[in-house]
Amino acid sequence: MSDIPAELDWIRAAPEDAEGPGPWIEIAFGAGEDGEAPVYLRETSDPDTVVTTNRRKWDAFVLGVQAGEFDHFVEGVELDGGPTT
Repeated sequence: MSDIPAELDWIRAAPEDAEGPGPWIEIAFGAGEDGEAPVYLRETSDPDTVVTTNRRKWDAFVLGVQAGEFDHFVEGVELDGGPTT
């Protein structure tokens, strides 16, 4: 993990009312503003394992989620007591 900057500001992706340790996904943005700037992802239950991508790919992923391109991955998954679709 030596190539991961120590001073990253990790942002936890969890529901506002979430309590406890998760596991949750955390995201940190590395230095730079261009499409090649690094984006780091980790799970709170295993913070030493970090996946690295870049801002261009991260932005494409987020736009795809917003557009519903990944909805089929969660068909039938229970969320707050009811199925998602």
